[in-house]
Amino acid sequence: MNDGHAHPDGAADAEPLRAAARVFVEVATAVQEASAHATAALTDSRTLRASVRAPLPWYQAERALAHALTNGRGLGYALTGGRLGGLAARLGGLLGQESLAVLLLATSLRLRIAAVALHHPELHADAHLRRLITAVSEDRDLAALRAMRTLLKDRGAVRALSDLAPVFGEVLALKALLDENPLNDRTAWLIATGTRYADADPVLGISNGFVAALDRGQGAARRTEPAPGEAVRLRDRGSLLDFLANIGTLGPTGRVLIQSVTGPDGVERHVVQAPGMRMGRPDTDSPQDLLGAFSSSVLASSPFSRALVKAVDDYGIPQGGELALVGHSAGGSAIMNLVQDPGFCARYTVTHAVAVGSPVDFKRPADPRTWVASVTNQHDIIPTLDGQGAGTCFDLHPDWYVVDYFDPTHLFPACHSIEHYCANLTRDLPEAREHIDDRLSPYRGQVTRSRIYRLYDDPPRPDGYPFLSVPTRREEGLEMPIRCRAGSALSAFFTADPRAAAALVDEHGLGRCVRLGGRALVVVHVGANHDTSAGPYREVMLGVVVHDPWGARPLRVWPDLARSAQFRRAGVCLLASAVDNRDLAGRAGSLWGYRPTFTDVSVAVAGGGVDLRVEPALTLRGRLGPALGVVSGDLVGFARDGRAAYRSVIRSARRARVHPAPTVRLSVGTPADPLTRLAGELGLDGRRALFCTSVPVHQTLRDAGVPIQTT
Repeated sequence: MNDGHAHPDGAADAEPLRAAARVFVEVATAVQEASAHATAALTDSRTLRASVRAPLPWYQAERALAHALTNGRGLGYALTGGRLGGLAARLGGLLGQESLAVLLLATSLRLRIAAVALHHPELHADAHLRRLITAVSEDRDLAALRAMRTLLKDRGAVRALSDLAPVFGEVLALKALLDENPLNDRTAWLIATGTRYADADPVLGISNGFVAALDRGQGAARRTEPAPGEAVRLRDRGSLLDFLANIGTLGPTGRVLIQSVTGPDGVERHVVQAPGMRMGRPDTDSPQDLLGAFSSSVLASSPFSRALVKAVDDYGIPQGGELALVGHSAGGSAIMNLVQDPGFCARYTVTHAVAVGSPVDFKRPADPRTWVASVTNQHDIIPTLDGQGAGTCFDLHPDWYVVDYFDPTHLFPACHSIEHYCANLTRDLPEAREHIDDRLSPYRGQVTRSRIYRLYDDPPRPDGYPFLSVPTRREEGLEMPIRCRAGSALSAFFTADPRAAAALVDEHGLGRCVRLGGRALVVVHVGANHDTSAGPYREVMLGVVVHDPWGARPLRVWPDLARSAQFRRAGVCLLASAVDNRDLAGRAGSLWGYRPTFTDVSVAVAGGGVDLRVEPALTLRGRLGPALGVVSGDLVGFARDGRAAYRSVIRSARRARVHPAPTVRLSVGTPADPLTRLAGELGLDGRRALFCTSVPVHQTLRDAGVPIQTT
């Protein structure tokens, strides 16, 4: 099967140059092989011993052979093959000795650059590009370095790479062939001869396999729901542009889409749609990060492709079910890894694979019946990362449908975006789009099912593991304990009139006030719980710090307050609270023994400060100052609802920082609810916090209170 190739207009003009380039590659390869055989014979110990005993004609032949191999006027410094030949070749490379084979390959690369320049005249018309390419071709390292620095300074890295993209692989291979670094010679040969993917970088010669091996993981996929607004943008019909539009909708977010489509013949088939690299840190828990994109390109199997397999298996496609794979950028490399996986192709019938903007030249389908299309923009540098770009003189895949084009938009990464490829296929490449759509005709129909998966390098731990991995139950209409996966907390401590504080505590019958310097210790606790099993909520509690309700321990209360909740006897007598979650406000009395006010609460505990406002008239603002030491981040509270008393705990996974010199102040307006009224009775209006504790990022468990008997 040969579907032909779609190239830029006038590609025939460059074909004679590419044909000549192929001839030079063939001759260079033949010279290299002959040199390897000759070197092996010359360095063989038995041959050397025989030459000593041989008559003069034999000796003269050996000498002529050695002269031809090592003299630049002959075959050049062509020693290669075997341990001694390889060592001699490396030493010669360090000394700048070049073989005939290297010079032939360099000529081939120059011809390819000339062929590309027929369609990209800016390569020669642009003074900076011309200076760089000429310096590399003439093996003038210092001049090439200066030219590259000038190009980067004039246009920046992105624009420079965009302009150089059509001949990026050829320029790198030329540099590697002609420099004095023997470590990158093999890479140059692989790129120049189109043998296989380069197994080391062409600049320094660092192994790509070593870098790719850093991306480890068995791969995992978890079902997830579309983000708000995404579901309505997912296409409900099957076509090339629909599948690519879906990839654009998902974006580089570490997710993939699988859809089922009922074709014109009534048969249900399935389509995997894989976006490219996820933005962010180079190495995350996603196989679609930078490291994952690299390993997907250079390895036959990677966490990205293994995660895709898990997603397809979970989706429930029947054994032998027909499957099309569509991918962009690193997603194209990953789906081609599935295409070349015999085990995957034995379970499913992979009928089509479409890679857009992807380095896939050295991927080979395991099933010869799989139809493959590759769409690449010549100014998109990503597809050239496998060493084969616009200048290649090899027809690596005569049975693929290859769309290799360019448009006026040269700037990378704009020309790499899926939106740009969709626009090109819509406006500039109608014949290519129609051809691919025609081949995808079995998948042109109504989408009957869609499922989004988030991919991982390894199976993700349960949410909040291990702290939040606890048994749960339903109580008062809520799932208990309430598990906060992300939030922050602050406790601001004030001193207050001991008589006023004692009177309030005595009303509850919950022990004696803890005193500091003769004054009662009062706390305003602020919790900003962004992601919990009961929904997001913000709560402010006002309480008086009290001793163990069964007996005061004045000397031991301070270390006791720093203990974890399971060992703490002292706590906070909760007097009043405000919360912005209506369900919690209505159920708190029966759960924890106090009844909060439902009102608007805004709070931020970040950047070394706190900014709290409780409607209508309470604020807490200021800087926390430096932190000295840590204590338990747990909060132990005592409260009484009617005749029943409760001990409740908010258990924190993190320890709290202690801020001994904050500038935090509490302002209390006209009493309008129990919180502002009691704060006013305690004389806290305008008071500066004595000290604070904070947990800027926390996870918490909050169970129902335990009834206790204190009398």
